[in-house]
Amino acid sequence: MKKFLHSSLLKWLGLGIIFFFITFSTAAFANQYMKHEDIRNLIEKARDAWVARDANALAQLFTPDGELIVPGQRWQGQTRIRSEVTRFAQQYSDVKIDIRRIMIEDNQAAVEWYYEDTEKATGLRNQADDAIIVDFSNGRIRRWREYFDTKTPASKPT
Repeated sequence: MKKFLHSSLLKWLGLGIIFFFITFSTAAFANQYMKHEDIRNLIEKARDAWVARDANALAQLFTPDGELIVPGQRWQGQTRIRSEVTRFAQQYSDVKIDIRRIMIEDNQAAVEWYYEDTEKATGLRNQADDAIIVDFSNGRIRRWREYFDTKTPASKPT
């Protein structure tokens, strides 16, 4: 009788442990990825911060060690991002951004947008089609890398 109870107890304990790990590891797995809606919201907030030329708002979207990369430049950390976007805001105005599409998988997104700004010193209107790859971590942007095309005639939004 003792062997039966011991054996039965071990089976139930084993099943309980298996159930516990399946239940909580599945929840942990599901929670390691951000929701698509949250990713879209972060991208839209980043667009809004660029348009407003709001360096603080943009920097806060990044992890403390996040990086923002544009052709020829890499800015690492919120302080550096804030500083460089502040410099940008002093030199450019009238920013317009039209998000064309966002593709999301796991904690990454590919963004395609049409971008315009005006260089204050020259009055030159810059236009570009821009592709951006974004990695997310803990609800923030970990890495934002832009690949823009200023040579091909840009297709203006309709």
